[in-house]
Amino acid sequence: MSKVDTQVRHITKPGTNLFAELGFSPDEAKRYQDESRGRIDHTLALKEQLMGELVAWIKESHLKQDAAAEILHVTRPRVSDVVNKKTSKFTIDALVEMLARVGKPVKVVVG
Repeated sequence: MSKVDTQVRHITKPGTNLFAELGFSPDEAKRYQDESRGRIDHTLALKEQLMGELVAWIKESHLKQDAAAEILHVTRPRVSDVVNKKTSKFTIDALVEMLARVGKPVKVVVG
């Protein structure tokens, strides 16, 4: 069995344009970074909206986090993460599934 090389050879500093470091021209690197940031921002906005719907449901239902967790089929800390809008801990799919469990199906509109 061969040994896997795990040595770190380069670390990109925060705020650095990764695309520039990969060798793209300055114009291309800026364009790719702007496109990437736009997609990330859009995804975060979607997650926050879905989390907001779950938080509203919890409040409207007058539920404590442990009761909400049982209904949502998740742990109480997961409910806390939703309430505190920790978007990095969830996929859009997971949030959509939780909303479906409480009778709030999500509809997608394209375009």
